[in-house]
Amino acid sequence: MTQPEPFESSVTPLIRGTAVIGRLLAQVVTRVRVEGDLASIPTEGPVILASNHVSNLDGVILGAWLVPVIPRRIHWLGKKEMFDWPVIGYIARNGGVHPVDRGGADVESFRLAQRILEGGGVLLIFPEGTRSRDGRLQEARDGLAMLALRTGAPIVPIGIADSDRVWPRGQKLPRPRPGSRVTVRVGSPFLLADELPADLDRRTAKRQATELIMRRIAAVLPERQRGAYGAGAAAGGGAGDAAVDGSSG
Repeated sequence: MTQPEPFESSVTPLIRGTAVIGRLLAQVVTRVRVEGDLASIPTEGPVILASNHVSNLDGVILGAWLVPVIPRRIHWLGKKEMFDWPVIGYIARNGGVHPVDRGGADVESFRLAQRILEGGGVLLIFPEGTRSRDGRLQEARDGLAMLALRTGAPIVPIGIADSDRVWPRGQKLPRPRPGSRVTVRVGSPFLLADELPADLDRRTAKRQATELIMRRIAAVLPERQRGAYGAGAAAGGGAGDAAVDGSSG
């Protein structure tokens, strides 16, 4: 059996420097607070970081605040056009972003994500596939559930609260507001194999896995943002004390 290709896991000076710049830029428009079960994020083996997505600010904040606390490179899926942009393209090519043709077949994105996890990488995904228009969780695509079921990777639910109030979808630039705050809350990792019955058929397993993942994300969000997964979302959230298209869009 062919061994999976390992993906680069080092956090380079470029990645650390980009995180510092991201922090400075984010703090120009808002205050950011990160809380939750950060210490339980696995330090080896495949990991899926699954977050809601409501603003162009989300990727900046997640990269800027998670890079210093996760001792491994975070891999992202990004639209291939990004790689043609000056400066941004260079950072993407060397910072853990992998190009995806968003006009192509979803299967290409899925295979790329699966290779990253089979190679032992950390993959950050927005399971909704695109930014929410009203800040609330949307019905998720099933790509993340399929990916987690096939690879067995643990999932870390992440909720980003109130970034839509600072930089809402459809607005070209953020709107700084006095006293505004964006909160990133990290829930406890979990395995689908520990949560779902073993005898489910593939279709039912995929549906229940998607529902479970999104409710775990909803549980670390304020009520106003739980949307389609609000009913009973607080149960089993797992937050501690302290098509797969994960690209922003």
